[in-house]
Amino acid sequence: MSLQIRAAALTDLPELAAWNAAMAWETEHKRLDPATLERGIRGVFERPQRGFYLVAERDGAAVGSLLVTYEWSDWRDGDFWWIQSVYVVPAARRGGAFRALYADVAQRAAAAGAVGLRLYVETENQRAQATYEGLGMQRCHYFMYEALLPGPAS
Repeated sequence: MSLQIRAAALTDLPELAAWNAAMAWETEHKRLDPATLERGIRGVFERPQRGFYLVAERDGAAVGSLLVTYEWSDWRDGDFWWIQSVYVVPAARRGGAFRALYADVAQRAAAAGAVGLRLYVETENQRAQATYEGLGMQRCHYFMYEALLPGPAS
C-alpha cells in the first residue's frame, strides 16, 4: 500500500478537527469545543508563521496528520520545530504513517535550517514514547508546566 505525505489544505479542516478531538479524548479524556477547535485550526492556515499541518495518505485516503509549530531558541540562534496534534486513525496505526510524517518533518526542518525537533507526550503513553525513541528522539530533562489564562478560548 502506497503511503504519501502532503501539506494539508483548508479542505482538510473537517478531518483535522475530528482527529484533534479524537486525540484529546484518547490521551486526556478531554472534550474540545468544536467551534474553538475549528477556529484554532483555521488560524494556522490564515497565519502560516504559526506553523503548518501535514497529512499522511494511504492509497489516496487520509490516515493521519500532525501540526508543526515554531519556537525560537536564543541559546541556539535558531528554531525548534514542535510536532503537535499527532493523530493516526486506529486502523492505520503501527503501519508507518507516523514514521513517514516524522521523516517528512525532519527533512523540511533540516532544509529550513531548524536546530531541532521537539514534541511532548503523555507520561503514561509508553507506546508513543517507544516510537519516538525508535526514531532517534531522546527524552529531555525538562518538565512541562502551564498556566491557562482567562479568555475566549479557555
